[in-house]
Amino acid sequence: MSTDTTAPAGFFERIDEYRFKPTQHAQGAWNAEDHHFSPLAGLIAHAIECHSAQRPDRGLALGRISYDILGRLALEECEINVRTLRPGRTIELLEAVVTIAERPVVRARAWFLATADTSTVARSPVRPLASPESFPTWPMHELWTGGYVSSLDVRRNASAQAGRATAWISTHVPLLTGEPVSPTASFLALVDTANGIAVQQEPTGWMFPNLDLTVHLHRRPEGDWTGLDTTATFGPSGQGLTSSVLHDVLGPVGQAEQILTVRPVPPVS
Repeated sequence: MSTDTTAPAGFFERIDEYRFKPTQHAQGAWNAEDHHFSPLAGLIAHAIECHSAQRPDRGLALGRISYDILGRLALEECEINVRTLRPGRTIELLEAVVTIAERPVVRARAWFLATADTSTVARSPVRPLASPESFPTWPMHELWTGGYVSSLDVRRNASAQAGRATAWISTHVPLLTGEPVSPTASFLALVDTANGIAVQQEPTGWMFPNLDLTVHLHRRPEGDWTGLDTTATFGPSGQGLTSSVLHDVLGPVGQAEQILTVRPVPPVS
């Protein structure tokens, strides 16, 4: 698949049908030599959507995608292979496996559901967020490092506190250099940012990386902004949970959950 090499550098560059090379924009917040999972999650969604679109009788929409992070995500070339686990006309289950240095590092499963006109009953008790322009700019890069965070435009509510925040996230960096991606994949490429906007403890003293990410959607996201209404909880025995209601500029679109492993930053020897 050819790409436009004159296009702005994205989070990833395509090497061939299955392999992708990360750019400096994909650097992680915990370690600059690792991927930040957020853009990688978007890339996986794009690969799954491309696989799903190969069916000629498409009428399905992504309803849920769950990612399990199996190990270190070194900032190196990755390979994504997708297969259909459960084909169908009304529901379909796909699985993607990401490999880095010949080792599986992420396993993702996605449910696609048949679309229908339910506009007459479409409603949610969740209130839409105020517009991104009404939120103050938040310098997230002062709390977190790495190329991914530096690429973001973050607007966070002024009343944010430990464990509770609302934010809008956008970026000028495309997911893939010179290749179009869907609004859903671009939206999902920003969702994992949730674990960094409502921290319970400063990351200089505590580590709380997420081991997974599960996103449920009740409609397709639209626009360039990902809205996160986020709550972060630390338990008493090393586990935590980051929960987010997801929004686009039109209103709520779904929910996201991330399980955390909480531990002190080890002392420098």
